[in-house]
Amino acid sequence: MSRVIVVTSGKGGVGKTTVCANLGLNLAKKNYRVCVIDMDIGLNNLDVVLGMENRVLYSMQDVLEGKCRLRQALVEDSTYPLLYLLSSGNVAHNLSIRPEYIKAVIDELKTIFDYVLIDCPAGIDAGFNRSVICAEEALVVTTPHLSSIRDADKVVTILSTYNLSSIKFVVNRARGDLIIDKLMLDVYDISKALKIEFGGVIPEDDNVTITQVQNCNRLDYKIPSHKAFLILSDNIETGSKKLYDCTYKYKGVIGGMRKFFKRKI
Repeated sequence: MSRVIVVTSGKGGVGKTTVCANLGLNLAKKNYRVCVIDMDIGLNNLDVVLGMENRVLYSMQDVLEGKCRLRQALVEDSTYPLLYLLSSGNVAHNLSIRPEYIKAVIDELKTIFDYVLIDCPAGIDAGFNRSVICAEEALVVTTPHLSSIRDADKVVTILSTYNLSSIKFVVNRARGDLIIDKLMLDVYDISKALKIEFGGVIPEDDNVTITQVQNCNRLDYKIPSHKAFLILSDNIETGSKKLYDCTYKYKGVIGGMRKFFKRKI
């Protein structure tokens, strides 16, 4: 049974596309057939995050215009061959793309893949509706900052009006040193604020930027963020409620020293 999950956020810059890409990578590594769709039409960069930008020949727009078949537009990941990308393309007048056209494409993808992950544009405009109306589940990405949580709360309220079986949130860029000193909200505080369950928490980690710059999608679970994305994928796959501990490095005497020097940098 295929699952269609939209990954959305209340505002841009919270790491929504990174979460979508890494969730797809981890599910593919678990031997699921996964398609990630970039629905941020006109401002698409999922192909860049996955290091596929030079391999995209056709887009969603080409499929809808009959310029190619759907399978021709799918780009296979070079590291994890069960992961495929469907790029949206750069469409100047994207309002002309009707939700029912997108849904027809996704319905076809459901016959091919175990998971279809939709990278939704930030905000709540027409692109948001096009993405959500085709989905069955939703992940709302937020950072532990009040402005981001406030926007995420608005998105959760709107998502509740759609026919979704599950709405969960993912906290991205969590800093364990600030959480342990009560200077940043933890996942449980955010869960109370949003009144929905968590899907996972991803720590602030420079390795996320480094791997993207190097176009390296090989997962290394010694890297904190990669381990956290694995836990997120476990939660999505099985419905478990495991949580990556962002604070463990900052506990005890040695942890206190790490925390001190981190603040000084």
